[in-house]
Amino acid sequence: MLRAHSNDHQPNSLRASLVGGGTDMAAFYRRYGGAVISTTIDRYVYVTVNRKFDDRLRVSYSRTEEVATPQDLEHPIVRSVLQKLGIQGGIEITSVADIPAHGTGLGSSSAFCVGLLNALHAYVGRYVSRHELGAEAAEVEIDLLKEPIGKQDQFASAIGGLNYIRFNPDESVEVLPFSHMRSLTEQIRERILVLYTGVGRAASSILAVQRANVERGAVEQQTLLEMLKLTEDLRLDFEKGDATTLGAIMHESWMLKRTLAKGISNETINAWYNGARAAGAEGGKILGAGGGGFLLLVAPPEFHDRICAALPDLRRISVGFERLGTTIVFSEFNDKV
Repeated sequence: MLRAHSNDHQPNSLRASLVGGGTDMAAFYRRYGGAVISTTIDRYVYVTVNRKFDDRLRVSYSRTEEVATPQDLEHPIVRSVLQKLGIQGGIEITSVADIPAHGTGLGSSSAFCVGLLNALHAYVGRYVSRHELGAEAAEVEIDLLKEPIGKQDQFASAIGGLNYIRFNPDESVEVLPFSHMRSLTEQIRERILVLYTGVGRAASSILAVQRANVERGAVEQQTLLEMLKLTEDLRLDFEKGDATTLGAIMHESWMLKRTLAKGISNETINAWYNGARAAGAEGGKILGAGGGGFLLLVAPPEFHDRICAALPDLRRISVGFERLGTTIVFSEFNDKV
């Protein structure tokens, strides 16, 4: 969710991708189309925008910058968003997050980008739809900043909920929501187990290798086609209100994904995953690019404690699902937007 303040104050949900990650990268979807199934969770990135008493810019995140113009900012997303929107100064931007902002696989950078765009649009009294915010955030991260990422995170954070998101070769994006199917979402929620590995990783470096492999490798493209087929299979099951195949499909998808690039998995992650499977997990994955962050597992709830006991080095994180996307909590400009 997102917070906007001029006071504009806004929270942006982080996301957990279940299947299809990697097919949302342009190197693949422009040729074959791509799709993911993901859900936003009740962990947030908060963005606040306030008027500043002078014409300078102040940006506070894990550090604080105070500069004269956007061009002087070191934070790449803030710099690019301000330049894109033509905002030169006279504002203060702050950001905090419920979970470590980097290397966790929960889409925090994209959530921040979506939230900042929403907050700044509200600040100038402009309404932008959630779908448009997802597209704008993808443009900032992929086209302007040249990050080697896909565009599932931006649309997931902007729109919110449990969704099937389709990426078409013509760059259009379609969203099929499942959040209204309460029985389905409850089935999924009670079977999900999220464990923090305590290991950070540089997602961009892993994704850059993966993108290069997909661009030039027929084997990697075939792997993603198989992952896309699994995503479509899960979509059909979800449309029937059936989540019983989630664990098995996630297991098969993870076995495929970890072959796409060196660093997605390693001996330690494999040992954790195998230990979880031996203790009753049906399937799972490392969230995000891989290499660390959060381990998401699917298992009957009666096995959760046993799985945690088998993985004593990992920290259990309680998460729920969030149905809302990026949201303005308070704005002085509500009468305009």
